[in-house]
Amino acid sequence: MTVKTLEELINDGVDGRYVLVRSDLNVPLDNGTVADDGRIRASIPTLQKLVEHGAKVIVMAHLGRPKGTPDEKYSLQPAADRLDELAPFAVEFAADVVGESAHELAGSLAAGSVLVLQNIRFDPRETSKNDDERLALARELAGLTGDNGAYVDDAFGAVHRKHASVYDIAEILPAYEGDLVHTEVEVLKRLTENPEKPYVVVLGGSKVSDKLAVIENLMERADYLLVGGGMVFTFLAAQGYNVGASLLESDQIEKVKGYLSRAKEVGCEFVLPTDIVVADKFAADADVEVVPADAMESSRFGASGIGLDIGPDSAAAFAGKIGSGRTIFWNGPMGVFEFDAFANGTRTVAQALKDSSGFSVVGGGDSASAVRKLGFSDSDFGHISTGGGASLEYLEGKKLPGLTVLDQ
Repeated sequence: MTVKTLEELINDGVDGRYVLVRSDLNVPLDNGTVADDGRIRASIPTLQKLVEHGAKVIVMAHLGRPKGTPDEKYSLQPAADRLDELAPFAVEFAADVVGESAHELAGSLAAGSVLVLQNIRFDPRETSKNDDERLALARELAGLTGDNGAYVDDAFGAVHRKHASVYDIAEILPAYEGDLVHTEVEVLKRLTENPEKPYVVVLGGSKVSDKLAVIENLMERADYLLVGGGMVFTFLAAQGYNVGASLLESDQIEKVKGYLSRAKEVGCEFVLPTDIVVADKFAADADVEVVPADAMESSRFGASGIGLDIGPDSAAAFAGKIGSGRTIFWNGPMGVFEFDAFANGTRTVAQALKDSSGFSVVGGGDSASAVRKLGFSDSDFGHISTGGGASLEYLEGKKLPGLTVLDQ
């Protein structure tokens, strides 16, 4: 890729110049308060560099999935307020995207200051499938930057979207890659281009259908593929085991059988749980029992038992494989980590990554939330991705619109 970097933009000169930055402030909220500020913290370095060099920074970002109209529960105000608290620079907030508030505040923005626009997805043109509609919004956004504006994409979590603030704007303004996007891409290259061996991939989460393309692509590269979370029950069913009332995608069983067979041909070993934590209900106060993975209905709950975590023997086995890895990628919790009774698998995997001497990557989304909730810090791992879906699509081998448009 021949992408222009943030350093090149700064070298070109940004003092007194408007720079439109697509950041990732899509953070979880709890009663209007930021519950996990990891993405906000990750956005600060790029903004800080621009501020230090005198740029007038206008930040675009989204939060959640509003329906193309203002919705208070998806307001970016809490994220902007948290950014203001964390950052060494002052942050202003516009009450709209390209309306009166945005124009007034942008027009009076001082050099070395930051303005955050309201949730970009409050404008239906942001996510429109109509090219002309997206382009019209992109032109209005560019209009906030005057005659010499620039664009920086620092939102890796959105680069898989062909949206106005990610794709179309980069065709209007001189476009550059933010430090966060640059780091994410370099990490993903380490996971896909000649990764250091042994290469251990740990996949969890609820649905195997969400990870099929990742399995397809990484199976050719990984030495071990460890499977946990809700998706594991489709793998166990593919082996002929009864899984009680656990989450099961019956329509994916044949596909999974194919993967298990093909793995032997390409030299990848699937490692599945040998024991499961089974519960009588999906709740924090559920009654639980650990049973063999090949005899889940032997629990006292019978066929109504629900598997909600990998068992302690499996967690220990997974930790052993992780400890042997020189490259480790983990995406998806091993169980319902939000409930203490089903957090051991996820906690053990996280601890193994922390203890590993290899290069460890936590693949964003629920995985990042899980490790923070369980008391780990970002510095415990080689890298915690802000990407989520973008990381997975990259690992699937897809071309991401927000990256391809920068490569021009």
